[in-house]
Amino acid sequence: MPAFDIVVRRTRLRGGSKALQDIAIADGRIAAICERFDVTAATEIYARGGLATESFVNPHLHLCKVYTLFMTDDEAARAYHGAGMREALSAIELATRVKAKYDERWIIGNVRRALALASLYGTTHVRAFADVDGKAKLEGVRALLRARDEFKDVVDVQVVAFAQDGLAREPGAAELMREAMALGADVVGGIPWIEDDKASHIDFCFDLAREFNRDVSMLVDDAGDAGLRTLEAMAATAVKRGWQGRALAHHARAMALYPDLEKVIPLMREARMSLVTDPHTGPLHARVKELLAAGVNVCLGQDDISDSYYPFGRNNMLEVAFLAAHLLWMTTRPEMETLYDMVTTRAAQAINIKQHRLEMGAPANLVVLEAPDVLEALREHAAPVAVVSHGKLIDRSKMRNEAAAV
Repeated sequence: MPAFDIVVRRTRLRGGSKALQDIAIADGRIAAICERFDVTAATEIYARGGLATESFVNPHLHLCKVYTLFMTDDEAARAYHGAGMREALSAIELATRVKAKYDERWIIGNVRRALALASLYGTTHVRAFADVDGKAKLEGVRALLRARDEFKDVVDVQVVAFAQDGLAREPGAAELMREAMALGADVVGGIPWIEDDKASHIDFCFDLAREFNRDVSMLVDDAGDAGLRTLEAMAATAVKRGWQGRALAHHARAMALYPDLEKVIPLMREARMSLVTDPHTGPLHARVKELLAAGVNVCLGQDDISDSYYPFGRNNMLEVAFLAAHLLWMTTRPEMETLYDMVTTRAAQAINIKQHRLEMGAPANLVVLEAPDVLEALREHAAPVAVVSHGKLIDRSKMRNEAAAV
């Protein structure tokens, strides 16, 4: 009998010894890391000096909308990306048109394609949003729940029931949100900045999260208006409700226009609230360097794949980090290491994935790259030569076929 399930041979690790290492995997976990194993394994991966790291994590993807660009025009993108993002709410209203055709039967095919690509690019965990409203109903939620089961042990999917078009603004949405959670959604998703009564939207989401003992994700202040402060309100509510570490903020693009961050940073730290930023999908973005310097956890998300808001995207988190390096001007070697953390360990922390590190005893979720270091990995943003998810080697041929099936 082989001593291990998988051994990765002759690989480089980040930040440690320059000597090449072997990584042994058994029973779904990293069993040992040392310079050389003289034992056999059922599967052996020869890294040839390529970098091995934790697998990638995508903490923000509108998965029910992927590959719907062909169903719409460019009006939503024009509104979202133009005029200093002052027309972002109009973009949301324009983008809703595609939901008149929502049907689990075609959504699931798009979802499978996106998740297969995630696996090929080494993304083993995704927090995935499904719109819940009078138009989408629960079609997207059902498709994502189905895909969550189908991709178990390949890509972990956290399904977010997301009130994209609001609660007060969308009659019946509150009841549908509760139904989505009862169906098995993992996270309560809100968007308080679009409402007249922002506080009630936030309160409803936290009430629902407590009712079902779930985490909260909210898209906050996603427009060019310095007066938007739902990030602060969300953080304050997380503290008040005892939901520290369980409330994740997304976007906060209005932060780019704030005169200072003196109030919001202490609130975020007290709430142990992370922030997902997606600078490639909109012309404004959160002040990432200031947040990081102040000790706030910040990570990167894909956000969209070929939909009304963004025409590109492959669930390739190295590509997302490569784009962010330019948009955030994070181009020094230490900053590149931080960017890599923002699509691996920091992203995992944001969505409460435990022990997502390349260390002995941790769950075996890792990638082996052809690139020898982070600089080259970002430069090329190529697919890994091997992906291990939950202790098993991803079947790349099967995933390629799944990605091409639509």
